[in-house]
Amino acid sequence: MGNGANGALSGAVIAVAGAGGPAGRAALLRLAEAGATVIGADNDPERLSEAVDAARYAAGGATVTGDTVDLLDLQSTRDWAAHIEKDFGRVDGLVHLVGGWRGSETFTKTSLDDWDFLEMLLIRTVQHTSLAFHEALQRSDRGRYVLISAAGASKPTAGNAAYSAAKAAAEAWTLAMGDYFRKAGGTEGPTSAATILVVKALVHDAMRAERPNAKFAGFTDVKDLAEAVEGVWSKSAAEVNGNRLWLTEKP
Repeated sequence: MGNGANGALSGAVIAVAGAGGPAGRAALLRLAEAGATVIGADNDPERLSEAVDAARYAAGGATVTGDTVDLLDLQSTRDWAAHIEKDFGRVDGLVHLVGGWRGSETFTKTSLDDWDFLEMLLIRTVQHTSLAFHEALQRSDRGRYVLISAAGASKPTAGNAAYSAAKAAAEAWTLAMGDYFRKAGGTEGPTSAATILVVKALVHDAMRAERPNAKFAGFTDVKDLAEAVEGVWSKSAAEVNGNRLWLTEKP
């Protein structure tokens, strides 16, 4: 455990998109404990302020703030990136935790309304955050764009066509950003990185309490995910850029 000033991420400024959910809460706390200044965004202001307060309290006065940002609006997202860099002088990371799931019993029963919903949530928010933040991340000496993805993107099941296809598109978009960082680095190699953390599914304490007998086999606890997110900064840009880091077995 880092503690503030001496933490591994001391002095880093990291934005977390989708900060109000269980994974977002865990990430805010972990990054703050490692010494980062953390700025969360969520479309639910109440959920966001609860998450920010919890992280701020648990990490002992760390700088954790929250902004209500419409990540489905490119200009709002660009404004958010600009305001972070202006207020804190730099941006060293964007962690993309905006999630959502819709599925169907069979391939035949797939609803294209599910696609419309997931395309906004899982792809459009990646497009907007990556386009808004990539220049600031490239200016950083340890810039990282971290996408959380699912094993289903590589091995879709019949009932998860919309979800898996949306995740696969988000991965491809993130890998294209990685190519931008690679090219920007020239012969020296990249100084910033875009990387993908792949899980099967996430689990947190409230889920376990609701289903005490469930095994959640192969699921990643949100605390372990937060640890893996922090770990992206301890590896070199060249090591993580354009790569999928598997937190579950490869399909």
